[in-house]
Amino acid sequence: MFIFCLEIHLSLPSHSLKEKRGIVKSILGRARNRFNVACAEVDRQDNTSEAVLVFVTVSSDKTISRQVLERLEDWIYEGWPDVEITASNISEI
Repeated sequence: MFIFCLEIHLSLPSHSLKEKRGIVKSILGRARNRFNVACAEVDRQDNTSEAVLVFVTVSSDKTISRQVLERLEDWIYEGWPDVEITASNISEI
């Protein structure tokens, strides 16, 4: 069994925590439904313009787990053009 984790740092176009929460909840909810991953906001919760999200997937095939997270990163990039991905890292746990 292979467990992969994607940590992604985002720069958000929000000016309040309410705006930020709307963007983050949208990304997390849609990612759960579309890619069947576990996900959460893990850092920078009090910062209105930055977010750190983590996505985790488990599979019996190493390449499938990694490809799911790579597709997820591309999906965020394409689906939210006003959100800038400042850093991302895929690692095996």
